[in-house]
Amino acid sequence: MNVLVLPTTVFYLLAAYVCISGLLNKQSGANIWLWLSAGCAMLLHGIWEVEHLFLAQGQDLSIFNVAGLVSLLIALTVTALVKPFKLWFILPVVYLFSIVSMLLAVMIPSDYIIHLELKPQVLIHISVALAAFTVLMIASLYALQMAYLDWTLKRHKPGAIHPAMPSLMSIEKQLFTLIRVGLILLSVSLLSGFVFLTDFFANGRGHKAIFSLIAWFIYASLLWGHHYRGWRGKMVVIMTVIGSILLSLAYFGSRFVKEIILN
Repeated sequence: MNVLVLPTTVFYLLAAYVCISGLLNKQSGANIWLWLSAGCAMLLHGIWEVEHLFLAQGQDLSIFNVAGLVSLLIALTVTALVKPFKLWFILPVVYLFSIVSMLLAVMIPSDYIIHLELKPQVLIHISVALAAFTVLMIASLYALQMAYLDWTLKRHKPGAIHPAMPSLMSIEKQLFTLIRVGLILLSVSLLSGFVFLTDFFANGRGHKAIFSLIAWFIYASLLWGHHYRGWRGKMVVIMTVIGSILLSLAYFGSRFVKEIILN
């Protein structure tokens, strides 16, 4: 089903172009062409993911298949929230990430076959972990948007005043809401890993748990510091981005080495 990659890429690029064009004209990117192109792109992306994830011999959770699934979840979430939460500046980045994830899966094929139907507890763990990763990746995009807006405001740049850009306070409030939700999901993911996976720290998986625990500590410290110490601005952005990098290393680091470099 690699034939779907080209039309999916075209629709994602069209959606990104429509959004960017609207932003350059000091408008939001909302119009019928955005919703149609984005909807077609995500529908084709979803079909492509199903065809590559669910095989006759089991479920293929290779690194780029999972990355593609995460990018699709992020695209669906951000597209659904783009209008009420004014995520127009994030949207093109999300669509481009989806394109890259699909192209990498085609250009650098690998496989990691498991049988989730025989291990429902592993399915629960993986589902919660993917949800946590998706939410916290969106939080990192929020943090970068907040850093950009803060930078433009302090330097009196014309881009700071834009009808499609939310206020700095709104971004900060939504960012911490995402971090709270993500931390809860990450906590459930870690707990389910301890309970359901007997080899959570074995068979070369120890770094995943360690990086995830460090990320959990960073996000928990950030929430504590914001509530009790009033942490804001650059500190929030740095800690959020570091947390997302640690989670990326936990989820994809060793898989990349094993499946791509050592394959």
